Parts: sequence; C-alpha cells; structure tokens
Amino acid sequence: MILSSFFAALGQIGDPRFRRVLLLGFALTVALLVAATSGFVWLIGYLTADSVTLPWFGEITWLDDIISWGSFFLFFVLSVFLMMPVASAITSMFLDEVAQAVEDRHFPHLAPADSVPFGDAFVDTVNFLGVLIGANLLALVLYLMFAPFAPLIFWGLNGFLLGREYFTLVAIRRVGRVQAKALRRAHIGTIWLAGTLMAIPLSVPLVNLLIPIIGAATFTHLYHRLTAAPATDRTSSYR
Repeated sequence: MILSSFFAALGQIGDPRFRRVLLLGFALTVALLVAATSGFVWLIGYLTADSVTLPWFGEITWLDDIISWGSFFLFFVLSVFLMMPVASAITSMFLDEVAQAVEDRHFPHLAPADSVPFGDAFVDTVNFLGVLIGANLLALVLYLMFAPFAPLIFWGLNGFLLGREYFTLVAIRRVGRVQAKALRRAHIGTIWLAGTLMAIPLSVPLVNLLIPIIGAATFTHLYHRLTAAPATDRTSSYR
C-alpha cells in the first residue's frame, strides 16, 4: 500500500500544480532563510563593539567584522541543515493544492473536499515549523552521542513528524480535524513507515526539496487507500 501510493505520487511529479507548489515553496523557503540570516548577522553586528582594546595589541577595529562574517557562515551552515524542515513546513501550507491535483487525477468520483481556511493553515504551518526545527536541533545531541546511528535517528524522527503532519492535513480536508487525528492514531504504524520512506531522501541535497511535494501526494493516496472512501460520501465541514 505504501509503495503503490509512493509510485503513484511519483508518476504525477510533472503535474503543473505540483511544479507551482514546488517553486512557490522553494522561493518562500529561500526568502525566509535569507531574511533570517541577514537579521542574525545584523543583530550580532549591533551587539558587537566597533573596537576593543587588548593588552600588548592596543585597539583592534576588525574584530566585529570577523565575528559578523563568522556568524554569517555559521548561520549559512545551519540554513543548509534547516532547509528541509523549513521547506516541508512551508509546503504544508499549500498541501491542499497538491492533494486536489491527486484527487482530480486518481479519484475523480469524490465529492469536492472542504478547503482548510488560510488562517488555520498558516497556524498549522508555524506550529509544524517550530516542531520540526526544535526536534531536529535537539536531535543534534543524539547524532553526536550515537554517531553510527545518526542516519537512522534522522530518518525515524523526521519520518514520524512528516507522516504525522501530512496525513493529518490530508485527512482534515475530508473528515475534519477530530476524525483526522483519530484516523492517524489508528494507523500510526503505517503512517510512520510511510513518513520514514519520505525522510530517507531528505539526506540528498536538492532532491530533498521535492520530498514535501511527493510526500503530500503519497499521503493523499495513502489516506484514500486506508479509508476506502465511498464515492457517495459527502465531505464533512471543516472543524
């Protein structure tokens, strides 16, 4: 079920709506990371004195430049690391368009789904982003403590988070928030395993930017396969 959902999603990767969400998510991700980097470097420069006086060396005026450039490269490295969770979270805000594209092509018999209000989608995105970044930063400790198992920890952690979030967002469109959470609990093993399949390519640069799109499409297929929604069912209103 998981593999068939994944390959069905992969077969639709050329869909114009997929490309639109990919480009939009990438642009917003880069803009957010550039803004955060610029703000961080500016803050470091603001808090650093223009010059310091050291014994034997006298007044030094270039120390703040070194700190600013060092901060820039540090945040740049962190940005590369954070690219995945940020892109995943931002893409989740436009998941409705990906899910609708999948349903239009593979499940045309279904009644129209309820759109998630933009305000709720934005709040969900911010919460998801915070959880993803926080969890991955905390996991750095585990990566260092258990270095040989770092890839497994990364895949397991992000697989759980991605699966949990994407399945819930897909299900909300059809059955509402309360029932979506109930379905997630009932199928948590399958969802976690499918999320881990999505998380494995996250280690590959550039390819990881496609994963949120493929993941959203995969979980749309997976949701319908798990629930086998009848064609005559009407969607419940968004809760």
